[in-house]
Amino acid sequence: MTVTSDPPTYDGAFTVDVEDYFHVSAFVSSVRPCDWGRFPCRVEASTHKLLDLAAANDTRGTFFVLGWVAEHYPQLVTEIQQAGHEVGCHSHAHQLVYELGADGFRQDLVRARDTLESIIGQPVTLYRAPSFSITSKSLWALQVLREEGFQVDSSIYPIRHDRYGIPGAPVMPHLIETPAGELAEFPGMVFEAGRTAVPVGGGGYLRLLPWMVTERLLGSVRKQGRPLNVYVHPWEVDPDQPRIACSFKSRFRHYQNLRSTMPKLQKMLKRFRLTTMSEVLTTLELPRIPSVIRSSPEAPRSTDTTAAAEVREAVS
Repeated sequence: MTVTSDPPTYDGAFTVDVEDYFHVSAFVSSVRPCDWGRFPCRVEASTHKLLDLAAANDTRGTFFVLGWVAEHYPQLVTEIQQAGHEVGCHSHAHQLVYELGADGFRQDLVRARDTLESIIGQPVTLYRAPSFSITSKSLWALQVLREEGFQVDSSIYPIRHDRYGIPGAPVMPHLIETPAGELAEFPGMVFEAGRTAVPVGGGGYLRLLPWMVTERLLGSVRKQGRPLNVYVHPWEVDPDQPRIACSFKSRFRHYQNLRSTMPKLQKMLKRFRLTTMSEVLTTLELPRIPSVIRSSPEAPRSTDTTAAAEVREAVS
């Protein structure tokens, strides 16, 4: 008699944006890419902390690696892969997509993708934009991603923010039709309270809220029938990183509650069963929405409100 077991049930995806503290968009006015080489790198040690945490909790995840990091620390990418994690692309130089333009975006994307593929020896098909910067101003990037062989994007955050977000965009993973083919979108995670979308469970949102509040909100997301999309950066588990002179807002966003990140992640991985983004997507029937890319990459984009209305209409 053959005994079969049911496949594991997961609560969502555990994702890491592999970048160093001086790469972040909050410091763009203080630190230029040409200056990165003069800062002490800490991304290896910080990423090892996350790899150890995942191993201790029997968790696999998706690591979106910056091309710059891969070029300077190829062994780190190999270690991520050998630990059983999925490798995705986080751009090469951590520039906002809507500031690059279509040609600049493609060049940055291809450089990072080719670097990662040369290290891991297999296709890289998942992408997350720096600072979730695929917005209504840069929806053309979805077509470029598909043209370059990417199958999954996780760059659209359905909130209003001064740097990113498309308010009203779908909160559930879905398929977007582009002129180059379908692309799966795994949006940034929010808790829906009426017509309000509350970001939760990743980055500064994880650090700022008490764990008890985050735990309840994550549980509510699951009760709403949606998978979790947890994200963290290696520098968020490095409270002793060098301090960079910046504005009060940037200082608050980057440094607030850094010492709380690791304890919260430990509780999260014990409370929720997380895995790679691709594995989560294989368990879902993704709704399809028509293309919202209506013009060439060089043409002006619609406003956030218009883009969100188009998406809402498509999935209703």
